Amino acid sequence: MAFRCFFCVCFRFKVIKLKGIHTYIITSRNLKHKGINDISCYTNIMSKKILVTGGTGYIGSHTVVELLNAGHEVEILDNLFNSKIEVLDKIEQLTGTKPKFHQVDLLDYAGLKSVFTSVQFDSVIHFAGLKAVGESVEKPLEYYENNVGGTINLLKCMRETNVKQIIFSSSATVYGVQDSPEYVETMTTGGQLSNPYGRTKYFIEEILKDTCVADPEFEAALLRYFNPIGAHPSGLLGEDPNGIPNNLMPIVMQVARGKREKLGVYGNDYPTKDGTCRRDYIHVVDLAKGHMAMLDHMKKGVSIYNLGSGEPNSVMEVISAFEKASGKDLPYEVVDRRAGDLPEFWANPSKAKAELNWQTELTVDDAMKDTLNFLEKSE
Repeated sequence: MAFRCFFCVCFRFKVIKLKGIHTYIITSRNLKHKGINDISCYTNIMSKKILVTGGTGYIGSHTVVELLNAGHEVEILDNLFNSKIEVLDKIEQLTGTKPKFHQVDLLDYAGLKSVFTSVQFDSVIHFAGLKAVGESVEKPLEYYENNVGGTINLLKCMRETNVKQIIFSSSATVYGVQDSPEYVETMTTGGQLSNPYGRTKYFIEEILKDTCVADPEFEAALLRYFNPIGAHPSGLLGEDPNGIPNNLMPIVMQVARGKREKLGVYGNDYPTKDGTCRRDYIHVVDLAKGHMAMLDHMKKGVSIYNLGSGEPNSVMEVISAFEKASGKDLPYEVVDRRAGDLPEFWANPSKAKAELNWQTELTVDDAMKDTLNFLEKSE
């Protein structure tokens, strides 16, 4: 872990509150803009050198922005399978810093090891992985090889270079089918998982737990996401996958752009208020900030947290929110149910609020507004 003088930290002014103490992260670049000329009253800060796998992706890029703005040094590792290199320029526009980039696949053990031997990282935030539920059913071997095998390579390189801290991008899918639609961290996981994608997340969680047992000094955080939506309020970053999108909002965006005729709503006969599935949608900026909160509360062993709003919305409610934000109707048609879809589930986020001092601040309406801004600026 590195200590850096305030004069050497080239990031914008930011105030964070940790355990009741305000810590000021200052940059000489922006001191005059902030009206601060004398920083003699401030002491050194602690920043981390962090490797972010999948850092040019949707959630990863937003998290990199938060990390850089908080004064951490960040390097990105990504194979660009489902992201674009131009994201690095957008990150630089938002933070003033262009993170060092390694175009390396996690299955390339030699390439991965060379990254770890070139610099001593303090922590890893692990987003990289295949994530399309339907595709995982069609290509299970590729999903197990890439997601599980890639993570094993990552952990081996961490072990060989004495990196003992990782935050893992897990998923609510690990809960499988539960008696209650409100998911709590104490629930049993791994049962009745409906697709290989969810099983890869579950297997990786178990591998990380075993790693912590084998090495009592190891720190692993399992962050179980629900349904990320939205974009950076600047409009520079958003969800823009390569190929055919699988998540709701990229499809909504394609319809809005005229690239797709209409949105398919998978069933309207579920036992919910309007008959469509209900999910816990979380703004991607809130989700990125959840990683920051976790980074400040890492400890030896395994830590598990839900990152969600705790307030589910139906597919039709999301469509209505988009129509309200855009002022235009969104064409859609109801089609057959999709295999494996549950009627509803959402996070119980109370543990993250109590222990990480984190909770969502942005709404679905905010996410729609920011998505539209991203749409306009990316056309």
